[in-house]
This record gives sequence, structure tokens and C-alpha cells, in this order.
Amino acid sequence: MAHSSTLPDTIDGKAVQSLVEAQAIRGAVVLGQPGGWNVLVRYGTLERAVAAQRARKPRLWRNLATAAAFVREELGIARFEVDALNHEPDAAARKRPDQSERMKQKHEAGEHDAWFRGEVEKSLARADSGEAQWFSHETVMSKLDARIARLKGTGA
Repeated sequence: MAHSSTLPDTIDGKAVQSLVEAQAIRGAVVLGQPGGWNVLVRYGTLERAVAAQRARKPRLWRNLATAAAFVREELGIARFEVDALNHEPDAAARKRPDQSERMKQKHEAGEHDAWFRGEVEKSLARADSGEAQWFSHETVMSKLDARIARLKGTGA
């Protein structure tokens, strides 16, 4: 089947999964696009492009292997068409500012975690060595009560 440069309507992932479970998908096409690959599913007399999550636009796989793995593993179709006519691998440079921010936060969290674990290790080593000074609960509470009273008396 020849494909035009315009994609057919989309179908969301949940609907595709329902069709897979009902064994209603007749075939699939991995369709080359500028910047990647779309997957078209055939069911009944219709052909639809698999939509990206939480979007009404077709999902774009960056490489053919991952699109093919989706067709094989998620759709359960071992034999399918590949149409590379319109594929232009470097045509669309995808930018993911949300992904960039997520990675930055993950890196910062990792640095903080490493610092925190280091501080805990130092404190445990100090406690084990006998350097640490220990106070009873009663002593700490009486000092805290005195401090609270002092602060209340100064109006702070």
C-alpha cells in the first residue's frame, strides 16, 4: 500500500492495546518520516498512526530498531512493512527541555544524596570512635525549655 506524505488519523495507545487483546490488528507499517519513524496499524478497513502518550499527534521513534521492536513486542506482529520513502534521519532535531531539566534535577539529587551519605558516614564514624558527646533526653529537653522561655521573655 502506498503512503502519502500526510499521516492518517491517530489512535491512542490504550485503543491499540485493546485491538491487540482482541486480535483485531491485521498488519502494521513502519513509516519513515523526517527525523524518525511512525507506526501505522491496520484493523478492519482502517489504518491509523499510533499516537504519542497524552498527545493527538503520531508518536515518532528515533530509529527503526525501536519502532520495529514496538511492532513485534507490543503489537505481536512479526511480519510488517517498512516504508522508508520519506525518511530523513537528521531532518528534525528533537529538543526535550523537559528531559534536560529532569536530568539536571536527577544529577543534583544524586550529588545531594552522595553528600548526605558522606555526612552520615562521618557522624557514625565519630560516634563509634568515642569522639561524640552524648546527652540524655531529659538534659536536651530542659535546655530546650529554658531556651523557649528565654525567647518568649524577649518577645522574639
